[in-house]
Amino acid sequence: MVGPISRPEAQRRQAELFSAPSVDAARRLIGWTLTMDGVGGRIVETEAYHFEDPASHSFAGPTPRNAVMFGPPGVIYVYRSYGIHWCMNLVCGPTPGSAVLIRALEPTRGTDLMIARRGVEDPRLLCSGPGRLCQALAVTRAHNGLRIDHAPFALEPGPPAEIAVGPRIGITKAIDVPWRFGERGSRYVSKPFPTA
Repeated sequence: MVGPISRPEAQRRQAELFSAPSVDAARRLIGWTLTMDGVGGRIVETEAYHFEDPASHSFAGPTPRNAVMFGPPGVIYVYRSYGIHWCMNLVCGPTPGSAVLIRALEPTRGTDLMIARRGVEDPRLLCSGPGRLCQALAVTRAHNGLRIDHAPFALEPGPPAEIAVGPRIGITKAIDVPWRFGERGSRYVSKPFPTA
């Protein structure tokens, strides 16, 4: 078993992650731990978005809604989906306008609080989907623009995971682009990945 990594090593890995293109960052994030105020778990599903991607909020350029995507890497971009659910993204990459949607977590910390917030007890339903994840962690628009590596958030590197790849979910453009990544075999992803 691998022990905890040092703070300088964690910061080095975070810096590498934040500067990586969104597709690479989305893949690398699988197995990392994300918490807000100590509540969260292992990231098991992500999606990548790039400023040249027609499915990305940044594709048409900066707006008041997506301005955070054009800011510094390492911050959270939070938006409301369909006027109902909050969704959380990590801004990353060497060029502005790219981010990784955090789609699902395997709950490992603060599950009692997640159950109370979500009103469900099945751990597989607590954070399996970006809206559920934000509700379980109590992420709202108030967190838009905050750093993911500073309180109330914490992002800890994890061991590499075996990765499943597939098309993104719930979009109408670039629907066949395989920029959805997940931990192969995880019961906590929002939707099963295609099997080859």
